[in-house]
Amino acid sequence: MSSAIFLRMAAMLALLEAVGRTFLFISYAPKHGEEIAVVDAMKRHYFDVGGFSHSYWEMYFGYGLFTTVSCLIEAGILWQLAALLKRGVSGIRAMVAVFFFGEVGYIVLVIKYFFTVPIVSHIIMAALLAGAFIMAKAEADSKLSG
Repeated sequence: MSSAIFLRMAAMLALLEAVGRTFLFISYAPKHGEEIAVVDAMKRHYFDVGGFSHSYWEMYFGYGLFTTVSCLIEAGILWQLAALLKRGVSGIRAMVAVFFFGEVGYIVLVIKYFFTVPIVSHIIMAALLAGAFIMAKAEADSKLSG
């Protein structure tokens, strides 16, 4: 499998993460007494930060959607990196390495703060990026020797 295919698969996974996160945040509704009380308290209590007044809920919800946008950006960049690799552009491995180490950071965070689906998703993403990194090196080496 080529490095570009690994990157395209990673891009599609990032797009799937964006869709999943968006659906989660838009469709969320608290179901139980304590959960409802926490969400209501987050929605009722406002505080001033940097000249703006926001509730904890607005900050939580906004940050959730912010991550959706980040996933879309990641998907777009990974797709474009795959296109550059197909055209033989060098120097892509360093960018793939940055994304890989970012995914490792995400893995640590999702293990500590979230649940199984994003843990698995980010482990797969890291594996795809590692595959792209390794294959890009092998492809570059074969062009030099061939």
